[in-house]
Amino acid sequence: MSFGEPIALRARAQVDGVADFAATKDDARRSSAEAQFIDRLRAGEAAAFDCLVTERSGEVYALLFRLTEDPEEARDLTQETFLRAFQAIAQFRGDADLRTWLYRIALNQARNRWRWWRRRRRERTVSLDAPLNNQTEESFGANLSANDAIDPEQQTLLNEREAALRRALRALKDTHREVVILRDVEGLSYEDCATALSISVGTVKSRLSRGRIELRRKLDGAV
Repeated sequence: MSFGEPIALRARAQVDGVADFAATKDDARRSSAEAQFIDRLRAGEAAAFDCLVTERSGEVYALLFRLTEDPEEARDLTQETFLRAFQAIAQFRGDADLRTWLYRIALNQARNRWRWWRRRRRERTVSLDAPLNNQTEESFGANLSANDAIDPEQQTLLNEREAALRRALRALKDTHREVVILRDVEGLSYEDCATALSISVGTVKSRLSRGRIELRRKLDGAV
């Protein structure tokens, strides 16, 4: 080791220490800002709630659209989700972050709507080969390729793949579809999935494993 290397190593350690300290301070600032924002929400501040809707409504709508594949239904459920959130925000304890808490409310609203429809449509049979709803909203498969200059043949193949994936997801059991979407599409951690679904992490992993196996089976040869 040369004479200068120990000095260089100490300097590098000091730089790393400063960077870690700065990152810790940034995390503390974000935590403090979020805590203050939650306090404003709990106090019933209209501006804070408007901010919550502006920042989170797109994510909530996207989740509900992926669950329902119906734009009108997703819009209605998004409104219901934020109405419920407004009514319940005073009881929010901060055990989960706001997005996970909102997702839990959204999932409950979707489940309630599914039960409502099932009571009224017990005689109705929906074919998995039925045409997909016509909508302009971007679906979760729309980002399969980031290449704007994709040729028509490739685009057709991607569209077919997306349609097959959506049909396969739609055919999963509700409990499996929910956890697959939350974990594999939304990217939530196992812990956040468990919080959103009000189940244990072990149950999340079990349902996710079964859902993925079933999804692969339904997609076998289709994509």
